[in-house]
Amino acid sequence: MAFEPRQTSLGGRPAALARVRLDRLERWLEREREQIGLWVPIALGGGIAAWFILPHAMAWLAFCCGTLAMACIGAMLPVGGRLRRMMVVGAILACMGCLLVWGKAMLWGQPPLVRATFVQMTGDVVAIRPVPAQAMVRVMLRPVDAPDLPAVIRVNIADADVPAGLGEGARLRFRVRLMPPAPPSVPGGYDFAARAYFQGIGATGKALKPVEIVIPSTASPPLRAQLFGHILEQVDGSAEGIAAALATGDQGAIPEADAEAMRRGGLAHLLSISGLHVTALIGAVIFLLMRVMALSQRAALGWPLMLIAAAGGALAGIGYTLLTGAEVPTVRSCVAALLVLGGLAMGRDAVTLRLVATGALVVLFLWPEALVGPSFQMSFAAVTALVALAEHPRFRAFAAARDEGAFRRLVRGLAVTLATGIAVELVLMPIALFHFHKAGLLGAFANLIAIPLTTFVVMPLEALALVLDVAGLGAPFWWLTQQALNLLLLLAHGVAASPMATLLAPTMGMGLFGITVVGLLWCLLWRTGWRWLGLAPVLIGVAVTFTAAPPDILITGDGRHVAVRTGKGMAILRDRAGDYVRDVLSESAGYDGELAAIADLPDARCSRDLCAVGVKDGNGRSWRLLFTRSTVLIERSDFARDCAAADIVVSDRGLPRWCHPRWMKIDRRLLARTGGLSITLAKGEVHTVHRVGDAHPWIVRPPRGSGRPKSQL
Repeated sequence: MAFEPRQTSLGGRPAALARVRLDRLERWLEREREQIGLWVPIALGGGIAAWFILPHAMAWLAFCCGTLAMACIGAMLPVGGRLRRMMVVGAILACMGCLLVWGKAMLWGQPPLVRATFVQMTGDVVAIRPVPAQAMVRVMLRPVDAPDLPAVIRVNIADADVPAGLGEGARLRFRVRLMPPAPPSVPGGYDFAARAYFQGIGATGKALKPVEIVIPSTASPPLRAQLFGHILEQVDGSAEGIAAALATGDQGAIPEADAEAMRRGGLAHLLSISGLHVTALIGAVIFLLMRVMALSQRAALGWPLMLIAAAGGALAGIGYTLLTGAEVPTVRSCVAALLVLGGLAMGRDAVTLRLVATGALVVLFLWPEALVGPSFQMSFAAVTALVALAEHPRFRAFAAARDEGAFRRLVRGLAVTLATGIAVELVLMPIALFHFHKAGLLGAFANLIAIPLTTFVVMPLEALALVLDVAGLGAPFWWLTQQALNLLLLLAHGVAASPMATLLAPTMGMGLFGITVVGLLWCLLWRTGWRWLGLAPVLIGVAVTFTAAPPDILITGDGRHVAVRTGKGMAILRDRAGDYVRDVLSESAGYDGELAAIADLPDARCSRDLCAVGVKDGNGRSWRLLFTRSTVLIERSDFARDCAAADIVVSDRGLPRWCHPRWMKIDRRLLARTGGLSITLAKGEVHTVHRVGDAHPWIVRPPRGSGRPKSQL
């Protein structure tokens, strides 16, 4: 009997169990069939994100092969099942996303300058952007007869050095020290190098006087620049920058104090041209067209008024998008508005999550690199949260119009606005923590006043003032616009001054951010009870971020600036560092106070050339840190002794081989390979800006052996 065949198969029970589970999954997908299409842009975006996350071409190819293998596995599932179609289509879309952004990077990207260089250059002006808040003009140039320079260079020219005749098409000659576009200063910082690569900027610099005009410009300024300058002439004070930003999307005239107050108050979304502005413009155009056409009896009775008004609103939206520079939020809003108008013209309700998904697909196909930027993520996350909340049956029933008194209607409207604001703030919190290391807490309450004030007071007044300026009658309305904007700024500064305005956290890891976003999408896009499973990764991601140990030491990529966490806060090595460096170090450390000077610490022993300080980590262990502060030659015997006594030595120059600290020697040679560093002493964790083997095309790789810094110690 032991050698006779079994009467039942060993694989029968697992196979039957798998069929039962698959059948349950198919029934669930059948109930969610209307929502499955919403995951199409997410699958495409997953492939785009994989290209940015994975380091080199072999990893990108492996990802594409893996997705195609997943499609083949999906094709082996039972024919006709929704899971089969989702796996096949989703895997192919992910492969397409990776290839899409890879192809665009190879075909349209601009390789960066290899190393910093000082040149006397001649260039043709491609574009000009005044930045009054920083007293400079930002100019895009194409170098002339300079094959060793990138095709496009961005140069800042101080207002005092701007020559007469500067404009598009002009040819300039000046001296400049060109730098490759800057990578993040510290881990988790803003990556301008990646953005500049896709914008076609290969180098940046500041022009040194004199700036000469070789060929003056004969072209008139673009309409956007003319509108920007006209608004600055009509409005005075801090309000002028806000007024110009609301009309043109250019925030160059907003002082940093006001911009920071708007960000801390949760009102920064009002400054970028997005759904609020495009919707208000299109709605105003449709309203005016309907009213004007209704004055004619023939038109009112015989013409398709809604179709004509929708067409006029669509043209206005497209024109406004082109006028304001066609930024990602504006394009997304314009596409969404056009779809809404098309749905209304056909008599259908077009405000659905499918509308948002369609807009996301359009943006990802045209600008796949936008996926990793905060603008794309925050704009689509906010709109998705709003539409998902509006589609919820209970919220829709609560917000529906009904026959009730004016007071109850007002209270209900405020409750709806507050609920939507809170929903948006909660959804945007992980994204804000990842990119900016802080999230707003009072923005939902501030927007109760700011959004109606901007939509129904500021923007109509500004539009009316611009129209009346044609006849020279806009001055009274500009004064009213200025007063309304002053009220908006007063609100922003008042909210920003509250200690509860923002919530700070140290840098959020990319993996943690990924699972948090997936959890948010799971909650927002599904409709059955299984949607709430997405809360688990969201809560885990936020909890881990806030409970994670913040870094004890932050070192910028050039080694000049170091921030150290002490028992009383954060301290910086060079106390004359600018506001930008201080903000970057504070935000990356999750610290909201003033940075003290390391030399002023009680445990510090500093000279003009060296600074030694003792700190304690979270476990109570003492660490000795040593920093260089100058380029002066130091006696070998003294410096060797100090190196041996230190656990970590940091320098912005090359350290000699005989400098042997107990744990880490961080100098220019190391930082050239790693970029900026963040160190958590208690765990012994070291995070770097650059990853080993990173082959993304915007990573600067100097030729081997060139530019090797010589020790000055």
